[in-house]
Amino acid sequence: MAIAKAERLMNLALCLLGTRRPLSKRELRGSIEAYLEAGNDESFNRMFERDKDDLRELGLVIETVENLEGEIGYLARRDSNRLPPVSLDAEEAAALGLAAKVWQQARLAGAANGALQKLRAGGMPEAGDPDEGRHSAIEPRIPVHEAAFEPLMLACRDRRPVVFDYRKSTAARPETRQVEPWALECWRGHWYLAGFDRDRGAERVFRLSRITGKVRSRAAAYTAEVPDVVTVRETVASWAGESADRSAQIRLRPGAGYPLRAKATAVREGGVDGWDELEIPYGHGLDAWLVEFGPDVVVLGPADLRADVLDRLRAVAGA
Repeated sequence: MAIAKAERLMNLALCLLGTRRPLSKRELRGSIEAYLEAGNDESFNRMFERDKDDLRELGLVIETVENLEGEIGYLARRDSNRLPPVSLDAEEAAALGLAAKVWQQARLAGAANGALQKLRAGGMPEAGDPDEGRHSAIEPRIPVHEAAFEPLMLACRDRRPVVFDYRKSTAARPETRQVEPWALECWRGHWYLAGFDRDRGAERVFRLSRITGKVRSRAAAYTAEVPDVVTVRETVASWAGESADRSAQIRLRPGAGYPLRAKATAVREGGVDGWDELEIPYGHGLDAWLVEFGPDVVVLGPADLRADVLDRLRAVAGA
């Protein structure tokens, strides 16, 4: 049985590496003898999904592509699965090992470990950390809970346009977005995607937690040039008022709005009705962020910020 499975995996890997276009399940089933012998479609599907996951665990980069008819295809590009000569010293190897540990509690744990195995097979030295036991309690972790993360990460890597439904903080219903993804970055516990929004013809940043439904890939070339440096954090920070040179005064319900409290430059506790009064940096986009806190926040000033927040709240209420 082990030999039969190894042969089946090898045949599947050769099919995926040898094709120039994505192959559908139907085409793969007709090309591999073991799949032809599967009793029914359900048995084949279970066998194929297990084999595909096993190959990915072994380090094979398998792409999933949806064509214009909505049919799913698979391929493994040779350039994505070819490892150049590896030349790392012990300190560089240790840094990579630490970076891989970051993903152990996230969806990329298998990919990170597979990458280390590939590098070690290519000659990367084993790096032992004499302080590993002492520092294991403070190892870094990156949480990834959004289902959109993995398909967007692959789309960024492979330079594939995507389509997804996105709900803005001020909208009652999601809108369809066509995006050429550039980069993903985590900022203050949230993941963001930067890319070119085709419908709006401009760079946009999207928070992954606001993506609803499935991220669909499109087999098409980018229409906009990808910048050499994508400043995701700086863009999000400016929209959240991080680079502001003005101040806003808000009233905050006790025990609520910790992110706002962390930004405050001045706090007066126990004001009107026991609410706290805060002074926070005021920049472009702060109105959209304040709306997310709903009834826990009251804007005292400036007047233009208060008016913008009220307009957004009325738009949500009337949607």
